[in-house]
Amino acid sequence: MARRAVERELSRERILEAARHLFITKGYRAISMRSIGQHLGYSHGSLYYHFKEKAELFYAIVVEDFNHVAALLSEAMNNPPEQGMTRVEQLVMEFIRFGLDHPYQYEIMFMIRDEELLAYCRAEQGRCFELFAGIVRRHMKEEGYVSEDWQSVPLTLFLSAHGFISYYIQDKVSFEDVKQAALTHIKVLSRSL
Repeated sequence: MARRAVERELSRERILEAARHLFITKGYRAISMRSIGQHLGYSHGSLYYHFKEKAELFYAIVVEDFNHVAALLSEAMNNPPEQGMTRVEQLVMEFIRFGLDHPYQYEIMFMIRDEELLAYCRAEQGRCFELFAGIVRRHMKEEGYVSEDWQSVPLTLFLSAHGFISYYIQDKVSFEDVKQAALTHIKVLSRSL
């Protein structure tokens, strides 16, 4: 009975958040289920109620984070853009906002260098980019852009947003700290395209 109370108290969300932080700050290989349990103040056995192994836990983090980004991108395209912005500019802005306001998630999703872990991320990265590219292409068709640009422009926008995030994420700044710089970056990029 006491074990069930502990299992309910130690939620899947708490485990995911702690593991996400530890994987980023200490590295995937340096972290064990035992160290995650210790960080949370529980035995590692409590974690196995939710996850069979560390790799399953890592993959759950990746999927959760990419699903969150997918929802944000879809929401950005379904809502009217901020005054003075196109839908695509708003899409890029929301992607940048996510990266800077959720640096641990973004680093796991797009900046991890461990070859073993990249295998968990690549499929989800591709899914995220295809969603982003599909939204951009749909907008480009509606706006009458030439079809030759439908393949190159989404990748250019995506990589440019990633570069912006990668540059500022190292300084541990929030989106609000660099919002004006992000807006300027997006507007210059839009004019160039």
